[in-house]
Amino acid sequence: MHSEYTAVIKQDDDFWVGWIEVVPGVNCQEETREKLIESLRITLREAIEIKSCN
Repeated sequence: MHSEYTAVIKQDDDFWVGWIEVVPGVNCQEETREKLIESLRITLREAIEIKSCN
Protein backbone atom coordinates (compact mmCIF):
# COMPACT_ATOMS: atom_id res chain seq x y z
CA MET A 1 0.00 0.00 0.00
CA HIS A 2 1.33 3.42 -0.95
CA SER A 3 0.41 6.52 1.05
CA GLU A 4 1.27 10.11 0.32
CA TYR A 5 2.29 12.66 2.93
CA THR A 6 2.89 16.37 2.58
CA ALA A 7 6.00 17.93 4.08
CA VAL A 8 6.22 21.51 5.28
CA ILE A 9 9.68 22.79 4.31
CA LYS A 10 11.20 26.15 5.18
CA GLN A 11 14.62 27.73 5.06
CA ASP A 12 15.73 29.18 8.40
CA ASP A 13 18.99 31.13 8.02
CA ASP A 14 21.65 28.57 7.04
CA PHE A 15 19.45 25.52 7.62
CA TRP A 16 16.42 23.87 6.10
CA VAL A 17 13.72 22.64 8.48
CA GLY A 18 10.77 20.44 7.72
CA TRP A 19 8.06 18.29 9.23
CA ILE A 20 5.07 16.12 8.40
CA GLU A 21 2.09 17.71 10.15
CA VAL A 22 -0.06 14.58 10.29
CA VAL A 23 2.67 12.40 11.85
CA PRO A 24 3.87 13.72 15.24
CA GLY A 25 7.60 13.49 15.78
CA VAL A 26 8.57 13.58 12.11
CA ASN A 27 10.65 16.74 11.92
CA CYS A 28 14.18 17.30 10.68
CA GLN A 29 16.82 19.96 10.11
CA GLU A 30 19.59 19.79 7.51
CA GLU A 31 22.06 22.05 5.70
CA THR A 32 20.51 21.51 2.26
CA ARG A 33 16.98 21.02 0.96
CA GLU A 34 17.96 17.72 -0.66
CA LYS A 35 19.37 16.33 2.60
CA LEU A 36 16.25 17.51 4.43
CA ILE A 37 13.93 15.69 2.06
CA GLU A 38 15.93 12.48 2.44
CA SER A 39 15.95 12.81 6.25
CA LEU A 40 12.20 13.37 6.28
CA ARG A 41 11.65 10.27 4.14
CA ILE A 42 13.79 8.14 6.46
CA THR A 43 12.20 9.52 9.62
CA LEU A 44 8.68 9.08 8.23
CA ARG A 45 9.45 5.51 7.17
CA GLU A 46 10.74 4.72 10.68
CA ALA A 47 7.69 6.32 12.34
CA ILE A 48 5.33 4.27 10.17
CA GLU A 49 7.24 1.06 10.93
CA ILE A 50 7.13 1.73 14.67
CA LYS A 51 3.41 2.49 14.55
CA SER A 52 2.66 -0.69 12.59
CA CYS A 53 4.47 -2.77 15.23
CA ASN A 54 2.20 -1.49 18.03
